[in-house]
Amino acid sequence: MKMSEITNKPFAELLLRGAAKHPQRDCIVLPDERATYGEMEDRARQVSRSLIALGIEPGDRVGILMANCLDFASVLFGASMMGAVVVLYNARFKAREIAHVTTDSGVRIIITNNIIEQHTNYVELLRRALPGLAEPDASPVRTPGAAAGLPTLVNLSPDHTPGFLNRAAFHELSSACPAESVDTRRAQVDINDIAVMMYTSGTTAMPKGCPLNHVVLQHAGFVGGERLGLMEGDVMWGPLPMFHTAFLQPLVGTLAVGGTYLSMTHFEAGRALAMIRQEGATAMFPAFPTITMQLLNHPDYNDNTFASVRVVINVGPPEELRAMQKRMPHTIQVTVFGMTETGGSVAMCETTGSLAQRIECSGPALPGNEIQIRDVNTGARLPAGEPGEIVARGRGVFAGYFNSPEKNAVSFYDGGWFRTGDLGTMDTNGHVAFRGRLKDMLKVGGENVAAVEIEGFLATHPAVNLAQVVAVPDDKYGEVPAAFIELAPGMSATEQEIINFCREEIASFKIPRFVRFVDQWPMGATKILKYELRDRICAELGKR
Repeated sequence: MKMSEITNKPFAELLLRGAAKHPQRDCIVLPDERATYGEMEDRARQVSRSLIALGIEPGDRVGILMANCLDFASVLFGASMMGAVVVLYNARFKAREIAHVTTDSGVRIIITNNIIEQHTNYVELLRRALPGLAEPDASPVRTPGAAAGLPTLVNLSPDHTPGFLNRAAFHELSSACPAESVDTRRAQVDINDIAVMMYTSGTTAMPKGCPLNHVVLQHAGFVGGERLGLMEGDVMWGPLPMFHTAFLQPLVGTLAVGGTYLSMTHFEAGRALAMIRQEGATAMFPAFPTITMQLLNHPDYNDNTFASVRVVINVGPPEELRAMQKRMPHTIQVTVFGMTETGGSVAMCETTGSLAQRIECSGPALPGNEIQIRDVNTGARLPAGEPGEIVARGRGVFAGYFNSPEKNAVSFYDGGWFRTGDLGTMDTNGHVAFRGRLKDMLKVGGENVAAVEIEGFLATHPAVNLAQVVAVPDDKYGEVPAAFIELAPGMSATEQEIINFCREEIASFKIPRFVRFVDQWPMGATKILKYELRDRICAELGKR
C-alpha cells in the first residue's frame, strides 16, 4: 500500500492495518517484554472496551502516566481507537505540574502501573498530586461522574491499590462492553479530531497543552519516514520517552512500513547496544548527544557495532555531529528541526546529502510544511542567509495551545505561521540551519552570542563529551558565558585548560568566564534543563 493511502487515516488504524497484514510480526519490543501486531491489537481493543464500560465518550480525556512499557502503548492505541483524546503526562513532572495538567485538560481517567522509573513511584506521585482522590481509604472503584470533576484512577498492577482499579478489575470491565462497540466508535473518529495532548514545560509558567490532531500527530512520521528511506519490515531503535514526539514520530514511521519498534524502560548503554545487535536494528532515533555519546563511548562499542543500521537521527552542533558521524562508518547520520508543536520534525536532512549538508543544517521543510525566517522584532520575512526567528506552518503544525488565548496571540503570525522561538537561517535552497533558542542568546558587552556556537566549539576539545553554556549576569558586560562540561570517559581537564583552549580560537567575548564539570545533567523529558544550570552557577557566584 502506498503511503498516500494511509496518511488520511486516524492513528490507531496504523496498528490495525499492520495486524491485518502481518499479525505474527513483532510490533513493539522492550528488553523484557514484546508484543506482535496481533497481540497489540488484542491488548488495545481490551483497553477500548474497558474505557467504554467506564463511560468514556469520544473526545473525553484519558491520561497516561507511566514509564515506557507495553501497557503504555496498549492504552495509547486503545484510547485512540475509541475516539478519546490521550493526555500524555510528562513522566518527569512533579505533583504540582500533574495537578495542573489534570485540571487544565479535564482528564476523566488516569492510567498508570507499578513500574518505577528513575526512582519515581507514579502511584505515590498521583497521591501527592491529587490529595483525597487516591487516599488509602478511598473507594477502590471510582467511575467518571461519581464525583464531579474527579478522574478515575487505574493502576495496571496485579495488586490492590486503594483508590485505584487494579489490572484485573480494569480488564474485567471489558466483558461488559460488546466487541462491536469499539468498531462503532472507531468508525466515527475523524482525522481532524484531537488525537493526543502533550504539555510543554516552561521555566516560569505552568505547562501549556499542545493538542495534536491525527494529521499533525502522524505527519512527521509518515513523510519523515519516507525521507529517511524506511523500508518494509525495518527495525527502529528509539529509547526516548513514550510521552514525547521523539517516540511518536519514529513509531508512526515504523508502523507505516510494517516495521518493529524497539524501546527501553530504563536506558542503559550496554543493554541498548546488546538490543540493537540482537534485534537487528536498521534505523535509530536516539536524537540527543546525551544518549548517543553514551553508546559510542561504551566499552562494547566499536566501528562495526552499527553495521546493520542504515540511518540514525541526531541533533546537536555541527562539530558534535561530525565527531559522531566519524565513529559510525556504516551509518548515514541526519539531523532534524522540530518540536512538540510540530508533532516532531518540521524539517529534516536528506540521506543523499553530503556530510556538510547533513551536519551544518537541518535540511529543507518536510513535504506539506513551509518554513520562513522572520525578523524577531518586526515579523518581516528575511532574505536567505539572514538570521532570525524560524516560523512554520502546514500539515505538520498544530493550530494553537489549549486554554491559552493569550499565548496563542503572541505565538502566531497572520496566516497560521507559528513562531518557534528558535533562531536560524535559511539558504537559497530552503535548507534551515538552527542557531539556538532565542532565549539562549547571550548579550555580552553589546555583542549577540549564541550559546550553541560556544557549545559546538567546546565539543571539539578531546576531553569534552558534552558542553552546555548559560548566561551569568555581569556588572560590566551585562552577561558572560558559563560552561558546564561532561568529560569523556577516562579524560580529565581543568577550568583553566578549557579557557586556554578557547583563546586564539574564538572571539574573546565568547570565551566562557566560568567552567564547571558535571557527572549528571538536570533533565526534562529529553533535554537538559539549562535554567537549572543557570540557577546553580548564579547561586554559587551570588548573582541574580
